[in-house]
Amino acid sequence: MSWRATVLTIFPEMLPGPLAHSLAGKALAAGLWHLDTVDIRRFARDKHRSVDDAPFGGGAGMVMRPDVLDAAIAGAGGVGPLILLSPRGARLDQQRVRALAAGPGVRLVCGRFEGVDQRVIEARNMEELSLGDFVLSGGEPAAIALIDACVRLLPGVVGRAESFAEESFAENLLEYPHYTRPQEWQGRSVPAVLLSGDHARIRAWRRAEAERLTRERRPDLWQRYCEAQRKEVEG
Repeated sequence: MSWRATVLTIFPEMLPGPLAHSLAGKALAAGLWHLDTVDIRRFARDKHRSVDDAPFGGGAGMVMRPDVLDAAIAGAGGVGPLILLSPRGARLDQQRVRALAAGPGVRLVCGRFEGVDQRVIEARNMEELSLGDFVLSGGEPAAIALIDACVRLLPGVVGRAESFAEESFAENLLEYPHYTRPQEWQGRSVPAVLLSGDHARIRAWRRAEAERLTRERRPDLWQRYCEAQRKEVEG
């Protein structure tokens, strides 16, 4: 069975969006994965198809109703964990992406307004995930990013799967710098080691650069990398 993404949203027309293009789009057309969109408004109970209401206790904005969203989840079907894209969620990382891609699929709830009624989050045992410490106008862009990250890991989507071993986050390291033709550009040269033909030296240079970039730009990843290296040495 192909990996399946089920997206619950009040803007189903936003999907597939970028997912219809490039690697994800080709894989979607080839049936390597499937996308279902569920319009939450279809499950509203009034003539205005309302999915939100004012928050108890007052405050700005509106809150997504638990009864409407719960009915949408029940009617959506789909497979895999139920995930709410939320800025207060745990930070999505490559380890979680690999786990999601290895499963049957995901069910993604795209929040809107000020948020989702806490009761439906708890009743449905939703996992909350965030792309980072910033706020979007809704969960749809985050859902697209999460799906794209998963789809590229599916068998048959990327031509050279071995490239995954060297890309960013594969070993808690950022990826090393890349260079291509022309060899000289605006007074800048390609590092000589990459022209040497010495594959052992090239591998060592790339590892050193990955370590340098991670140490400088992501101290949190660098700490995890060092801890993993220490545990490996200690056996």
